[in-house]
Amino acid sequence: MPAKPYSPSHIGAVAGGFTELRLSGAVKSMLVEAMCAELDRLVPQMEAATLAVDEERKTLDDAARTRLNYNRTRELMIDRLDALESVGSAAVQGAIEHLESYLATLLQRAGEAAARDRVATIKDRHLEQALGALAPSESDDDAPQPVVGAEAVIAAETVVVGSGGGMLTEGALVSIAKSHAGMPVTLEAARELLDLYYMYVDQVEAEIMDEARFGRDPSHLLEHINRMRTLMGLGWMRRMLRAAADEARERGYRRIDIEQIVNIDPFAEG
Repeated sequence: MPAKPYSPSHIGAVAGGFTELRLSGAVKSMLVEAMCAELDRLVPQMEAATLAVDEERKTLDDAARTRLNYNRTRELMIDRLDALESVGSAAVQGAIEHLESYLATLLQRAGEAAARDRVATIKDRHLEQALGALAPSESDDDAPQPVVGAEAVIAAETVVVGSGGGMLTEGALVSIAKSHAGMPVTLEAARELLDLYYMYVDQVEAEIMDEARFGRDPSHLLEHINRMRTLMGLGWMRRMLRAAADEARERGYRRIDIEQIVNIDPFAEG
């Protein structure tokens, strides 16, 4: 069975991180097609490049360059945890991106130092200069630091869904979680919950369209419309957050993590 494409609502939520403009429904659908078309182009290229390096390999790889090892990075991150117990995949991916960017910056600075010495080899003194240039100063100790990683708890935003204000965001979930579940939510859990929310919205929208198109029992159409009203009024989201918070408390956690979200049936009535 072929994999299902991204849902338009999910792509719209992801796109919200790159533009402040609203996207029409048609644009979201076009973006889904564009993303899948790009995968059609990308995957065969990556597959050919992987086999060119190792004809016996069975797993697709990034042959363009060597990436930091996923499992080793995750283990190193776990060793450095204080209040949390585990590291999610999104956190590992984010850390790898950050570390590789940091490595590239270090090497660029060290390379510039080597060029000033008119040598073709980066020496330890060049790297020390780069490290010194990138090291935080004492005046930066009290400055707010950016929060990186999937386990970070995100800041609250004004809830706008259901009042004509726009798209439900990760920040809005914090407001809902604190007011209705009495517990903060991690970024990874918020992302998972948003994915489920938009998947559920897509399903209810499709059911409403089917009922309207085929003229079935009007009571079924009203039932689906009421479910959509519940979604737009955030009743579904409140139910999910309360259930996740209850499970988190039973496990002795102080915040809602992705572990609690994935254990709840998003399609259960209640």
